[in-house]
Amino acid sequence: MVHVEESLQIPRDFEGFGEEGFNPQWPNGAQIAVSFVLNYEEGGERNVLDGDPISEPYLWEKGASGGGREGRHVNGEQDFEYGSRAASWRILRLFKEFGWNFTTYAVAYALKRNPTYAKALVREGHEIACHGLRWLDIWDYSLEEDKAYIAENIKVLHEVTGEMPVGAYFGRGTPNTRALFPEVWKSLGGEFLWSSECYNDDVPYWLDLPWEADKPESEKEGMLMIPYNYDCNDGKFHMSPGFGSSVAETYENYLKNTFDCLYREGGKMMNIPLHTRIIGKPGRSEALRKFMKYIADKPGVWVTTRRDIAKHMRDKFPYKPNGAWQEGKKE
Repeated sequence: MVHVEESLQIPRDFEGFGEEGFNPQWPNGAQIAVSFVLNYEEGGERNVLDGDPISEPYLWEKGASGGGREGRHVNGEQDFEYGSRAASWRILRLFKEFGWNFTTYAVAYALKRNPTYAKALVREGHEIACHGLRWLDIWDYSLEEDKAYIAENIKVLHEVTGEMPVGAYFGRGTPNTRALFPEVWKSLGGEFLWSSECYNDDVPYWLDLPWEADKPESEKEGMLMIPYNYDCNDGKFHMSPGFGSSVAETYENYLKNTFDCLYREGGKMMNIPLHTRIIGKPGRSEALRKFMKYIADKPGVWVTTRRDIAKHMRDKFPYKPNGAWQEGKKE
């Protein structure tokens, strides 16, 4: 049964920034911030050899037609292995070609099983963020199990990469997980800069934390939210409705349309969620490359990591409670 800790629940907000909106004032007058996110999950998914009853049936080439059979399913396993063995390096080469950095949503046990790639990510300047200890649903965890799971995720990534992560996106947590991030990071002596456990805007924003309500204003820290999305997610190649597993041009055009809208509006950010075993297939990676060339030719495009978006927000719009941070920008 799902445990909902009432003191950790964050109210819903249906109004946001309203008609006037919010302009993050990106560095150097950039018109848009583009955040590529690589979900690295291969080796952290369900597998019989790791004590699970089935091999992972979700988000691989055969999709729903692959079936969720009991026991070991080697075909599915090897599609995940393609992601770590071949596609991961193709993606690294692609971003090196453009000189851009991405944020890695890293499943800890997955990255631990490919330490060479973990070190290459750090070497090339890509950000490592927490994406769970394993690629599993933890929706029924108790509060203490939840905290321990987050802490172990942080510790393993720190051990494997040599870097302390500063942000997180689990996507498969409990109703309490996102609220626990600041507390767990602090308990390990780390700095928590951002969470992406939200999908409700096109710009970052500060969140007032209910459990800080009685603290003096000078002690309130809030939590910086950097929204994520599903609509530009390459996982839709394996979802219905989706991009279609053999129609990479549909994906390319959708990314271009999304970019064009946000670029025209100005002061927005665009998320491009990727998975090694999906976008790293040759036909799809070529479509991604065409999109990258498309935006590389535009002025005022800031391709960046979520870590640097967080640093920008903290410098330009430091947190103040009750929305006062919007008026508190540094000039």
